[in-house]
Amino acid sequence: MLKELTQLWGVSGRERRVSDYIIDQITPYADELKRDAMGNVIALKRGCGENKKKIMTAAHMDEIGLSVVKIMDNGLILVKNVGGVSPYVAYMNRVRFANGTTGCVSCNKAVQDLKPNEIDQLYVDIGAKDKEEAKKYIQIGDCASFLGEYIKLAGDNVMSKAFDDRSACYIQIETIKQLKEVYHDIYFVFTVQEEVGLFGSTTSAESIHPDLGIAIDITGSFDIPGDDFGTPVLGKGAAIKINDSSVICDEILTQSLIDCAKEGNVPYQLDALRAGGTDAGAINKSNGGVKVLGISIPTRYGHTPNSIINLEDVRACIRLLTEFVQKPLNIVTEEIIK
Repeated sequence: MLKELTQLWGVSGRERRVSDYIIDQITPYADELKRDAMGNVIALKRGCGENKKKIMTAAHMDEIGLSVVKIMDNGLILVKNVGGVSPYVAYMNRVRFANGTTGCVSCNKAVQDLKPNEIDQLYVDIGAKDKEEAKKYIQIGDCASFLGEYIKLAGDNVMSKAFDDRSACYIQIETIKQLKEVYHDIYFVFTVQEEVGLFGSTTSAESIHPDLGIAIDITGSFDIPGDDFGTPVLGKGAAIKINDSSVICDEILTQSLIDCAKEGNVPYQLDALRAGGTDAGAINKSNGGVKVLGISIPTRYGHTPNSIINLEDVRACIRLLTEFVQKPLNIVTEEIIK
């Protein structure tokens, strides 16, 4: 299933194929299931606790990509980024449009002269001889995702596009399947448009009004040359988020999450991320404010077609999320002082 999820086409704002697949997987296990106006998939596992609260978990369905801005007279296609796309990573990679049209990304000048934000210097070559032929295959606004085959590597590692964030979608699906009885109401949300501004989690959190939010996403794997400013690494377990540039996770409930990992002998790591953010940032600021947590998958080469994760880490995340959301957690949303 993880392989199938990564290979689905689903650039931000165009996640329908991914959501259709997820709905097929989880329908038998949800007490309530809907797709909202934004495209978020919301699955409720109803709790049986006397003093139950609302827990919202979030994994985003969208992936980064490119969008057509202009078709040149020579048939080449000018593009802009959808989400965090590096021109250096995009250069000489293959992309595929929703209708199956495939092309190669190149640029208007020598790649070594590209600046980090010069996406406007890129173009996609689909092999069209001129503008009229290109318009038979694509139109303005069409989006393309990067091609990255799912491949097994040494050890228990795998490589693919879109582990950000299909690996987390997989974790939520497996958690839903394994849950029997829960204390709190658990809303499993598969969000849209995270890569372009956390839009899906913003609207779904406003709708659900959760008492606790848990974002499932990737984080860095700081075990490669030139990228060691962080703790999580491949193969050492689930990464429990302490903070990132968008959120500071709730101190007390983060400790409860750590305790849960210890009690269940789930391998875990602590993650204080200097940059980047997840759906937790949007959930945290929704309504009157929401306590949030984060569980992340250590990932090498994120936002590229060749990201690498470890399957044992994925299994650890499934175990940790499953065991944690079944607990009768003491979720304090407000303290009346006077």
